[in-house]
Formats: sequence, structure tokens, C-alpha cells
Amino acid sequence: MNKTVIGITMGDAAGVGPEIIVNALQRPEILERCLPVVIGDLKAIEKAMKNIGTPLQFQRYHSGIQDTKEGIPFLDLNLLPDEWSLGKVSAACGNAAYHYVEKAVQLALNGDIDAICTAPLNKEALHLGGHVYPGHTEILATLTGTDDFSMMLSSPKLNVMHVTTHMGLIDAIQRITPERVLTTIELAHQTLKAMDISSPRIGVCGINPHAGENGLFGYGEEEEKIEPAIKKAKAVGINAVGPLPADTLFYLAQRGDYDAVIAMYHDQGHAPIKVLGIDDGVNITIGLPIIRTSVDHGTAFDIAGKNLADEQSMVQALLTAITLANTKSHKREV
Repeated sequence: MNKTVIGITMGDAAGVGPEIIVNALQRPEILERCLPVVIGDLKAIEKAMKNIGTPLQFQRYHSGIQDTKEGIPFLDLNLLPDEWSLGKVSAACGNAAYHYVEKAVQLALNGDIDAICTAPLNKEALHLGGHVYPGHTEILATLTGTDDFSMMLSSPKLNVMHVTTHMGLIDAIQRITPERVLTTIELAHQTLKAMDISSPRIGVCGINPHAGENGLFGYGEEEEKIEPAIKKAKAVGINAVGPLPADTLFYLAQRGDYDAVIAMYHDQGHAPIKVLGIDDGVNITIGLPIIRTSVDHGTAFDIAGKNLADEQSMVQALLTAITLANTKSHKREV
């Protein structure tokens, strides 16, 4: 039968990744719409299942993903030690989380899966494990050889793309260039069209308060770094408006005046969307040759293993991955 195949990476085993995966895969709307394939360590998932108390079944596979009645396909990389501590930073868990993503990318590039949906990893553990990346986005860009990419946070009321993400504010302002702003606008336009928005309306934030207010705030960053990009975007038919004051723009966007907002730095974009509802937020990496979505929260070590984590963001991330894969006609025979 035709089904969209979604690879789910387990994330850091010491965090809430295993339990939100187990809980999400009990939702009928997920299993009816896709064939999920979990990539991780089966012993971590079994530990989460025991804590939760669920009849969910998994079936190990080594090659040739198939939809069977014996259980959800599970690619068990068996990278974890026999014992690890929930809620504790661990080099072993960080290293394993990296390799789950690496394997998923290989499967996606080979066409074995249609999209990747990632559970959260812990950056400190990742670094201790020998993989020094700011986060998932940069790992995926490196593994796919992608130079032009961006993070998109999506929620029912708001879509936000970032010109810069995981870096200090001073570094972020230095990294903002007309070329980078234009690339982000173009990626946003392409992604929104892939989401069946025929004529995307894109609002672009300024850097300074009030978008500089004609030079009153800052040192002309809007005129130097943002306005040339908007002018070029408009010249090729993209409906981009700005630079606009961020505080006003986010209000207008969630009201429905814009389909997406281009944020200049991490917190400028993350804070509004998380206020609107972190549980429904989805992280999409745009610009990659593969589809990748993720939950919009971290490993939550403080509640790991307590069956308190809300799986709604994972559910939304899976549904978004399915939608994006289907718009690319990636269904396959399994």
C-alpha cells in the first residue's frame, strides 16, 4: 500500500525524547497517515514504555522497511551503555543522539524514508560526545552539504524564519548581511508555497527597536543590511514588506496579515512563537535537500522518565512532516 514513511530520531535518551515518541505513536491520526520508523536504541524506548505502561509494539529491522502487523519498524543502532541516568548529561547519550540523526539523513538521501522528524538532543551532551555543533540545524546542514538554510518555527497562528540562530547577539548582528536576509526571504517564500500558500505575504523584522526609526536607534543597520534584500526580493515577485518593528509585526502576523515573519536573531523569533503556544510549535529546517521537522522544545531533563512530558509538539511535527512529504509526492510502496 502507499504510505508516507517518516523516520523519527530518538534524540537524547536521558531526556523526554523516548516518552514523547511512544505517546505520539499511540495517536491514531499518526498511524493512519504514515509508516513511522524509529531510529535509536530500542532499550531506551522499552524503558519509556515500561514507565508509561503501553501495549505499543516495535519490530527491529536491518534492511528493507516494511509495514507489518508485528510492530512499528525500529532501526536499533544499539549505541547506549547498558545503564544510563535519566535527566543527566552524558557523553554516551550525546554521541548516540548524533548518530541517530546521521543514520536518518543517510536513509533520507537514499530515498528510503520521505522525511525526518527529530526528538530533542542536548547540546552539552552532544559536545561531550565529540560532536561540536550548535544544534540539529547545523548538523543537518553539514551532513547534507547545504550552505543556504534557515530555521522555521511554525504554529497554527504564526510562521517564523530566522536569518541567524544559535549565536550570541553581537555575533548575530555582524552575521546579518543583505545576501543572508535575501536568502532567508527566498527560502521562506519557497517553503510557504510548498505548504500550499499560493501567494505568500512575508513581513521582515528590523534589528533595532522601531526598526531603527529612521536612524534614531542603532547605526543604520536596517538601511545597510535589510532594505537592499527586500528590494531584490520584490524585484523577483516576492511579496516582502519591511523592515518593520518586530513588536508590531508579530502582532500583525498572528492576526493574519502576514503568512510568515523573518526574524533577525534567535530570541526575536523564538520568544513570540513560544508565548503563543510551545506545545503546538514545530521546528522545520528549510533549504535542505530533505524534509526535516522537530519538536519546538528541549530535552526537559527535569521531568524525563516521569511521564509528564506533553507529546503534542511531536504529534504536530509528525503531521507537518507528513504534509510536506505529501506535497512533494513522496509516497512509496511499502
